[in-house]
Amino acid sequence: MSGLSAVFALTTWQIATDGPLRRLDERAGRALAGGGPAGLTEFLADLGNMQVALPVLGCAIVWALVRGERRAPLLAALAMAAVPLLVVPLKEWIARPGPLTDAVGYYPSGHAATAAVAYGAAAFLLSPYVRRAWMMPVAAVLLTVATGIGLVLRGYHWPLDVTAGWCLCGVPLVALRVLGRRAARGFGAAQPPK
Repeated sequence: MSGLSAVFALTTWQIATDGPLRRLDERAGRALAGGGPAGLTEFLADLGNMQVALPVLGCAIVWALVRGERRAPLLAALAMAAVPLLVVPLKEWIARPGPLTDAVGYYPSGHAATAAVAYGAAAFLLSPYVRRAWMMPVAAVLLTVATGIGLVLRGYHWPLDVTAGWCLCGVPLVALRVLGRRAARGFGAAQPPK
């Protein structure tokens, strides 16, 4: 968790002070924006929308509740509720313009944070119920990374906006994992499906 916090602090400092990392980020973002097939990159970016990510987490919460879990689904819901509480004040404070607009409020990426928490928490909840438990966190990472790629290639966010969203929301995910392990099951515990 300290590594995530350090990366987040470094990127926030560089963005807020118009440091050299910000200038490098904006050059990279301009070079990447518009790359890839538009339909595919839009689909990937949409994986971070609340309308897509929340139903995935909601289904995982319901599944865990049906299986008799109580604490882990509550912790997952609290982790998701923490996303806007963490992201929105920072967006207002930093007031960074987006790659293709003068409008502000792009740092950190709420879509990247939403994807990280929703898919990560869903993986946490579902992994005890699949034979190959390692597949759940791998799927969560792939969906989260795909979302970030889509956001940058569509020009919706600078690369560091996405990185900051992931780092910032890694904190609730780590808390979910630690507190959830104190419950009946641990993240990725290989147990046969029930």
